[in-house]
Amino acid sequence: MSDRLPARPARPLRQGADGPRPLGTARAALLVGLSCAWPVGARAYRPFDSTDAAVSRRGEMEIELGPVGYLRPGGANILVVPNLVLNWGFAENWEVVLEGRGLAPLAAASAAPAYAIDETDLFLKVVLRRGSLQDVEGPSVATEFGALLPTVNAQPGVGAEATLIVSEMWPALALHLNASVAWTRAHTLGGFAGLIVEGPDAWTLRPVGEVYFEAEHGGPSTISALAGAIWRTSEVLSFDAAVRAARTGAGQVYEVRLGFTWDGRVGSID
Repeated sequence: MSDRLPARPARPLRQGADGPRPLGTARAALLVGLSCAWPVGARAYRPFDSTDAAVSRRGEMEIELGPVGYLRPGGANILVVPNLVLNWGFAENWEVVLEGRGLAPLAAASAAPAYAIDETDLFLKVVLRRGSLQDVEGPSVATEFGALLPTVNAQPGVGAEATLIVSEMWPALALHLNASVAWTRAHTLGGFAGLIVEGPDAWTLRPVGEVYFEAEHGGPSTISALAGAIWRTSEVLSFDAAVRAARTGAGQVYEVRLGFTWDGRVGSID
C-alpha cells in the first residue's frame, strides 16, 4: 500500500515498437529489437508507463504483477509472461523498486531466443514534498532514480535514469506528470514525458488513461496512448486492465495489459 489512503493500484511497463519486417527474417532479431525500441526504463504503477508521486509505507512490500499480457509490435505477436515489479518501503518516504518482464514470441525462428527478460531495472524513489497523495494539501512531488540493468537475451548494456514526478488529486480527478532523462543501455541520451489521468479515487471501479512521448538520440520517437480501468477490491488488492496503441518512426505497437497490485507488510528498518 502506498502513502495514499486507498490502496495504490498497480503500475506499467515501458514498451516501444520494432519496425515491420518480413516474418521469416524478423524473428531472429525481434527480442533485441524490442529491447532497443524503448530507451528509458519502466516505472512502477500499473497499468501505466508513468508513475505517481507516492511510495510504499515503511515496512510495506507492494507486488505489481501482470501474469500475462499481449504485445504486437510491427506485426509480431509476443506474450508478456510475466511483468513483475516489487516495491519495498524501507524508510519513511523512501522505497526501492526492482522490476523486469519476460517476452515470449509466439512464432520465433529457430535461431531466435525462445524467451527474454528485459526492463530489468533497480530504482530508489523518494517523496520530496508530501501533498494530496499523502492526504496533505497541494501537489505531491517525488523523484525516482537508479540503474537500467543488463537484460537476458535482449540488450546487455547498463544505463541510468532519473525521473521527476508531480501528482495532484482532487475528488473528481487525479493527474500525474512525469519527466525523465536517461543514459540508455546503448549509451545514448533518452527522454520521456508522460501524463496519467485517473477518475475519482472514491470509485471502486475508476477509468484511467495515459499519454506519453519518448525519444532517444539517433533513434525514432514514440507517441503512446492508453485507456483502461482499475478495480479496487479492498485496501490491499486492486486489479487493472488496459489497451495501448503507439506510433514510432518504425511502425505501430498494440498491447493488452492485465494485472493486479497487492500490498502487505514484510518488516521495517528501525
